[in-house]
Amino acid sequence: MAHLRSRRRLALAVPVVLSLTASLGFIPGVATAAAPQSAPAVTAAEGPNLAYVVNTKTDRRTIESVKKAIAKADGTVVTTYAKIGVIVVHSANPEFGPQIRTTRGVQSAGATRTTPLTAAGTTDEGAADYLSAAEAAKVKAAATPESEPLEADQWDLRAIGADKAAKINPGSKKVTVAVIDTGVDDTHPDLAPNFSAKQSANCVGGVADTSEGAWRPYTAEDYHGTHVAGEIAAARNGIGVAGVAPGVKVSGIKVSDPDNGLFYPESVVCAFVFAADHGVEITNNSYYVDPWLYNCMNDPDQKAIVDAVNRAQQYATKKGTLHLASAGNSNHDLDSDAIVDDTSPDDSTPVSRTIDPHECFDVPTQLPGIVTVSATGVQNLKSYYSTYGKGVIDIAAPGGDRLYQIPDTPSKNGRILSTMPNNQYGFLQGTSMASPHAAGVAALLKSEHPWASPAQLQALLKAQADNPGCPDSYDQDGNGTQDANCEGGKRVNGFYGFGIVNALKAVK
Repeated sequence: MAHLRSRRRLALAVPVVLSLTASLGFIPGVATAAAPQSAPAVTAAEGPNLAYVVNTKTDRRTIESVKKAIAKADGTVVTTYAKIGVIVVHSANPEFGPQIRTTRGVQSAGATRTTPLTAAGTTDEGAADYLSAAEAAKVKAAATPESEPLEADQWDLRAIGADKAAKINPGSKKVTVAVIDTGVDDTHPDLAPNFSAKQSANCVGGVADTSEGAWRPYTAEDYHGTHVAGEIAAARNGIGVAGVAPGVKVSGIKVSDPDNGLFYPESVVCAFVFAADHGVEITNNSYYVDPWLYNCMNDPDQKAIVDAVNRAQQYATKKGTLHLASAGNSNHDLDSDAIVDDTSPDDSTPVSRTIDPHECFDVPTQLPGIVTVSATGVQNLKSYYSTYGKGVIDIAAPGGDRLYQIPDTPSKNGRILSTMPNNQYGFLQGTSMASPHAAGVAALLKSEHPWASPAQLQALLKAQADNPGCPDSYDQDGNGTQDANCEGGKRVNGFYGFGIVNALKAVK
C-alpha cells in the first residue's frame, strides 16, 4: 500500500498573493529556466511509457505552443490544467523530459514515476486491527445513554473535548472536508448521512471521474480513506462511532493507483483542483506524493513534481480551501541537517541517499501554507513513530500509540477506532489519523467562523491548541537514550508545534 504518511516544511518566504506564472521562483537557489528556442522534432524512440507533468506559463498562447512541442516530442496530452499551467503527459520517448525542458514557456517538467505505466503513499503505521463482534459487544456494554455504541473505545474524542463539543456545535452542513485518499465507502451507515457525492471523484491518472461510486475504494483492503473519513465526520446516529465534527459534510477524492496503491503527482494535482472548483472548504492529506519521500530541487523530475503539486494546492488555497497534512511516521527530525532516505523511489528499486530536509521536500506536507500535523497518544505525548521538527510542525492531534500510551478503555487499544469498508470498524494508528482529527477541528472552526480565510483558519487552529511543552525526557523504551529531541518552548516546539488541537475550545 502507498505511504499513508512520513515529513519537513519548506522554510520559504512565499508571497501572500499567489503568482501562478512564477513557477518555483519562491524556492531559494532554484532558477526558473526556460531556453529561448522551441523544441525541435525528434525521431520516435522506444522506451518505457511514463507519465510526466509539464509546468508552463498560464497564458493560452504559451500553453498551445507547448502542446505542439509535446506532440513533436512524441508525447500525448492526458489533460491540461490551464488555470495553473500544468499539463499531464504520457510518453514512451526516453528523451522526452530533457527535450521538453528546452521548450520556450516550459518552466519545469519531469517524470512522475520511475517505472512504466501499466494497462500512493499513505501514513498509517502497521496493519489494521478490526473490531470483532465479541469486542464490539464489550464496548457497547460500556456505552452511556448520551454516547455512540462504540464511543467508549474512542479515547481520542475525549482527549480533545470532541464529545463535549458535539453537544454545543457538531459542525455545519455547509462545511465539507474532502478526504484525498484511497477512496471512501459512502455506503457505511456512519458515513452515509454526511457524505457529499457532488464533491467526490476518482482523480487517478489526472482526470476527474465523477460517475456514481467512482470515489469508493477498490477493495476492502483499501480501507485507509474510509477510516480517515469516519474520524472527521462519522455521524452521531446511534449506530457505531462518532467523528470529531459529526455535523459537517465529508467527501472522497480517490487518488491511489489501482495496481500499486501509490499516490502519483498528476492524481494529487487533479484532487486539489477538483476540491477547489467544487467548493470544498478543507482537505485532509494523510499521504505523501509518490514515488519520492523527499523531492530534491536539484533533480529536474523531482523539481517538476514539487512545482506541479504546489501550483495546484496554491490554486485551491486562493479559492478558499485550507489543507491539512500528516507529518509522517519515520520519527524523523525535519529540522535536522541530514536524513537518510532509503525508501525512494517506491515504485521501482529504492536507493539509499542522504538528504537535507531544507532542500529536499516531502510533498504536500512541506509546501507553504499547508498545516502539518504530528501525532499524540492518550497521554498527550508525541507518538513514538511521529515525525517532528521545530518550525515544521504546526499542530498536533491524536494519532494513537499502541506501544507506550495505553488507554483505560474496554479494548485497551492505544490506536484510533473508526469506520472501515463493508460496515466494519477497526483500529489504526499513524499521523494519518492525527491529520483528520485536526481537520475535524478546523471544520468546527469554519462552522463557527464561516467567513474565515485559510490563513485565518490556520491562525485559529494554532490559537485554540493546548501545548504541553517539551517533555523532560523522551526515552520511550527505557534504554537510557532519548528517542527524539524536542526543541522549543511552551508556546511552540518541535513535537507539538503550537499545541494539541482542542475541539471544545473551537466551538466556544
